[in-house]
Amino acid sequence: MPQIKVKPDTLDDENRRFSQSPLRQPAFINSVPKSGSHLLRNILRMFVPVEQQYQKQFVQWGNMPEHLDAWDRDKNLLSWGHLWFSDASAIETGHVRKLLLYRDPYDWVLARARFFLSGEFSGNVEHIKGGALSADDLLSLMIFGIFKKAPPMADIYNHNAASWLGSAVHTVKYEDLVRMLDDLESAAADQFFADLLDACGIERPKDWRQRVTIGADRRQSTTARENLTGVGIDLPPSLPARHRSLVDYAAPGLRQLLGYA
Repeated sequence: MPQIKVKPDTLDDENRRFSQSPLRQPAFINSVPKSGSHLLRNILRMFVPVEQQYQKQFVQWGNMPEHLDAWDRDKNLLSWGHLWFSDASAIETGHVRKLLLYRDPYDWVLARARFFLSGEFSGNVEHIKGGALSADDLLSLMIFGIFKKAPPMADIYNHNAASWLGSAVHTVKYEDLVRMLDDLESAAADQFFADLLDACGIERPKDWRQRVTIGADRRQSTTARENLTGVGIDLPPSLPARHRSLVDYAAPGLRQLLGYA
């Protein structure tokens, strides 16, 4: 089972500096892995009492049976994870307020490659970190998967994003989130975060911008790009045209469905 090294943050202490109102309904931040999961989670942690945050685990299909208390109707917790859509996950989260976070598949390929190369990720793909692969070959593996070791991009997006779109979810694009953070005083950001908090059942406090700024501090996230260590292959700043074509071949219609084309 792959392991992710996560350094502790100080957001629990930051949270307690503010007056918090309890959640009245469970809320779940579901996301495609490597789509800004920690960023969105950390922002929302600033609006929910620490005691109502399910911090045991990122809930996923493989560990879901052990973490069903994340959605306990009596506890009303904020939880997060990378949960595949299925009959079981739909039933267990049927009463839960749900966010769905994803990013442009073109950029996701690069983000996944950086993470797989980093010292923060360990598992059954250590052989790709030694520099034996070219950047082009690595990007192709991120799209088509590594046989019996890492699923292809299409499977991840199908089960983690596309299949949830037929459910009652509030969708969040990573790119929109970053853009609003860069223009936090704008009317667009005001509406964006009003809608985001409302989707979680959170009444927006007057100091919401201060809380968002603290939660979005990238120093609080081990998996932020600049905090990754040991990335030994030079990756391009944007996905090359050849690999964009491969993304479109591997998952035709995906970017259009998600609002990127």
